[in-house]
Amino acid sequence: MKKKVFVAMSGGVDSSVAAALLAKRGFDVVGVYMKCWSEDNPCAISDEADAHRVAALLKIPFYTFDFEKEYAKKVVGYMVKGYQDGITPNPDVMCNREIKFGLFLKTALRWGADYIATGHYVKMQISKCKSQNDNEKLKNIYNLYRAKDINKDQSYFLWTLTQERLKYCLFPVGGYVKPEVRAMAKKFGLPTASKKDSQGICFLGQVKVDDFLEKRLFGVESGSICTLDGNVVGEHRGAELYTMGQRHGLGIGGDGPYFVVKKDIKRNIVYVAKGDDPVHFKKELVVKKVHWISDVPIVGPTKVLCRTRYRQPLVRATITPRGRSGICVLFDMPHRSVTPGQSVVFYTGKKMLGGGVII
Repeated sequence: MKKKVFVAMSGGVDSSVAAALLAKRGFDVVGVYMKCWSEDNPCAISDEADAHRVAALLKIPFYTFDFEKEYAKKVVGYMVKGYQDGITPNPDVMCNREIKFGLFLKTALRWGADYIATGHYVKMQISKCKSQNDNEKLKNIYNLYRAKDINKDQSYFLWTLTQERLKYCLFPVGGYVKPEVRAMAKKFGLPTASKKDSQGICFLGQVKVDDFLEKRLFGVESGSICTLDGNVVGEHRGAELYTMGQRHGLGIGGDGPYFVVKKDIKRNIVYVAKGDDPVHFKKELVVKKVHWISDVPIVGPTKVLCRTRYRQPLVRATITPRGRSGICVLFDMPHRSVTPGQSVVFYTGKKMLGGGVII
């Protein structure tokens, strides 16, 4: 019998091609649009319609899974709380953990799926190792690697995935570059072939992050923007709305540009510094909530490559265990705009090892 795969179809070109490739390879493909957040997201209706049109062209079943309630709690709630606490959370990482490879996977398996698939740009390879319980038996180890298209690679957002979840996952477009994916979409005659890529946080559409947050955060008040020596250089809309390294939207004239380097939530002050100020750079950081894709790769100081933001160039660092669930990251060269709440993700060569949350 054909293996059944439920494809998460967002209405974009990548997931459309993923579905087409799997159908061409002989899988029993089912298309699913996940309804996650419709408020403030005018694109949601057209995205669902585009996904439906692709499924109709491919002649595959199509369903809409309504996850709005869970998404509001697990992703939007997580994001709002993070900003309320003065950090900069990563909702895309949480969406992958809780929704796409959490709730969607569980629902698909319950509906009879053998696999799920997404349009993520990432590659997965399976290796074998001996089982700890039975030295004679080999078990599969699922490893994630950076995508062929280094400009679209999304491994950064997938560091929370577990072996138990990865064994059900397929990533059909990870071995292609974006122009190849668009060319395949045109060859398949997909209506999404020329559709532009989405930008920014997945569920916000054209809405600005600070406008979205301002309506949902409690007790947000305007306050002073100061330099580190205490000089007032401007006024902010609420310290919770700003992120480390932010330049735009500060409204500071004069001899700038200035960048956010610190927030004091209790005193409601945003601190800024000029771009060449050494305060922007850190030599080390501490990471919590660490997760490794397969076995724990470190028992002592270990050389790795890492990034602290999506699409940021990989940098060299040494990681060392710290306590039961944390690690210390020491950069070879001082690193700019390290942001509490964001993810740091580790690599060796093209293999993604895992990651954690910056504190």
